[in-house]
Amino acid sequence: MNRRGVRGDDCVELDVRVRYAETDSMGVVYHANYLVWFEMGRSEYCRTRGFNYRDLEDAGYYLVVSEARCTYRKPARYDEVVQVRTFLHALRRRSLCFRYQVVRQGSRETLVEGETKHLCIDAAGRVKVIPDRYVAFLAQGLPIHDSHG
Repeated sequence: MNRRGVRGDDCVELDVRVRYAETDSMGVVYHANYLVWFEMGRSEYCRTRGFNYRDLEDAGYYLVVSEARCTYRKPARYDEVVQVRTFLHALRRRSLCFRYQVVRQGSRETLVEGETKHLCIDAAGRVKVIPDRYVAFLAQGLPIHDSHG
């Protein structure tokens, strides 16, 4: 089964004020902090779709990051408010992919774009099928296409 979403109403937005601790000596956000913001966006995406990520872990499933990508376009700076936009891009039986866009609040200019791919595993590290209950939560509002991919 192959499930794919498109950018659109599947976007969840999270406002973040840049903290001093997230910047370098020039007041610019240190590059690794964008990955932390992506994680915050994923958690907010799950909450908005009706579940807490901890619920999935309590059920014995984990969505581990198997790949991460960031493209830096413009810097965010101390005390600015940015918006982390999280999109569910692909949802498959054992994996999923989120895309992200970090924009400056007000101007809406894109600062960073990224993507994370995730595998569903159990506590022993074995790849597992994402439970139907969580697929239903994640896929809310997405067009679903079934295939044998």
